[in-house]
Amino acid sequence: MATPTAAMPTAAMLVIGDEILSGRTRDANMYYLAGELSKHGIDLREVRVISDDEAAIITAVRALSEGFDHVFTSGGIGPTHDDITADCISKAFGAHLDVRDDARALLQAHYDKSGQELNAARLRMARIPDGATLIENPVSTAPGFTLRNVHVMAGVPSVFQAMVASVLPTLTGGAPLLSQTLRVQRGEGDIAPILTAIAEAYDDLSIGCYPFQQNGAFGANVVVRGADGARVDAAITALARDLDL
Repeated sequence: MATPTAAMPTAAMLVIGDEILSGRTRDANMYYLAGELSKHGIDLREVRVISDDEAAIITAVRALSEGFDHVFTSGGIGPTHDDITADCISKAFGAHLDVRDDARALLQAHYDKSGQELNAARLRMARIPDGATLIENPVSTAPGFTLRNVHVMAGVPSVFQAMVASVLPTLTGGAPLLSQTLRVQRGEGDIAPILTAIAEAYDDLSIGCYPFQQNGAFGANVVVRGADGARVDAAITALARDLDL
């Protein structure tokens, strides 16, 4: 399958948390991020899900940071002992980590307003690596942060989405990705030769085939994606013609 986004900025996502790998929590953030990045013209190329393990997080962050223009992490920046993402990011880049005044001020105002104490556990969420910029969190105040090309965000979906909305306007993207879907009531094996020919003729587009079974019959949704709407239209038209639809 061709890659339609060679000139677009690339991204990877690192989902952090034992609760995801154990099946106790279903991740919704990858789906949301993929859609938002497509609209912003950034190509999400890889997603990794790893446990709350310091060595694994550090290794993954370094590898993804070197391999992609942007890295988005979710999870592990809360107030409890197993929230170790900030520690791992700081170690991955050799940056000192400590409570920062601007992050502390945000939390202090938030907890004063709610009549709660900014205790030691909550203060953990104000620990920011040196050189990082804060990511605004209009939902629950505790900020995320960006260090180099890594954007560190909460795992709670509502907070993650708010942080993505805060970060994306600061990033330079390419042309938004457009897509069209053709539903075909035939199995993949029947349409594979035609798909191959279309993919070769439109090698600037991404053409994916996603099978389904309904009422005992096999079919496939063929999705054509690219930044050039006219080319996407042409590929869909050619595909429908060649499949006699």
